[in-house]
Amino acid sequence: MLVKEGSVIYSRWQSQGVDTVPHILNSVSKTFTATAVGMAIADGKMALTDKVIDFFPDKLPAEVSDNLKAMTVRDLLTMTCGHDEEPRAARTSDQDWVTAFLAHPVVHKPGTFYLYNSMGTYMLSAIVQKVTGEKVVDYLTPRLFEPLHIDKPHWDESPQGINTGGWGLYLKTEDLAKMGQLILQKGLWNGRQLVSADWISEMSKKQVESINPGTRLEQAEERGLTTETSDWMQGYGYQMWRCRPGCFRADGARGQFIIVVPEKQAVIAITSDVEDLQGELNLVWKHILPVL
Repeated sequence: MLVKEGSVIYSRWQSQGVDTVPHILNSVSKTFTATAVGMAIADGKMALTDKVIDFFPDKLPAEVSDNLKAMTVRDLLTMTCGHDEEPRAARTSDQDWVTAFLAHPVVHKPGTFYLYNSMGTYMLSAIVQKVTGEKVVDYLTPRLFEPLHIDKPHWDESPQGINTGGWGLYLKTEDLAKMGQLILQKGLWNGRQLVSADWISEMSKKQVESINPGTRLEQAEERGLTTETSDWMQGYGYQMWRCRPGCFRADGARGQFIIVVPEKQAVIAITSDVEDLQGELNLVWKHILPVL
């Protein structure tokens, strides 16, 4: 679905795509979690500089390392929490997911080492639930989903009843277009400031150097990834990516995208099921961007 200056100018569904059926968003979910974090900060419930361990004093390992002590909300948002490997095993563990995350070695000083980390986003979801008393999906319902006329969506949960945060949200393609339009409008919707304009700016700008998920920065050269060829090496914000043409996006596995193009006052929303995400984006830059 293509939106230009607030109006839908083109939409099409094909193959298994249906406009009325919510689609798995994978990591596009992260942008919605980051939005909830921004709202909770605006509500005075938490701060970027808050230490992660302070939210879960009853779930800490026996020995709390200096690096774990230093980890902040901002480090979770920018994927720089300090892990050398993502604690993915927590997802299949019988252990409480927060406990498993906090027990995982924090090898690097937080804020200094980028590693794509979906469990870090789960922690953001857990923190929002802790400080608001509501699951992220419930917290966002009156603040985001209802004003955008988005039906309350399904969002997967951990065994502890916490929305997974980094994945597991289901929305329709049109819903992604609405979210993109809200972001394009700096959080303003029908005269209401749903999200702080400053928060939108921080989410969407380059906060740290980045690399494709599953890859480390030092592996870029051997894998043939460069800033000229990879849309995952343009910098990472708060759970959003910068793009080569100078725009930015929410991004999910198998080709889920909210692409916001401020220069063109445009939004591109895509829900798909493909393997070659860079190839998909290349087609967007080659064929769609010029006609906007």
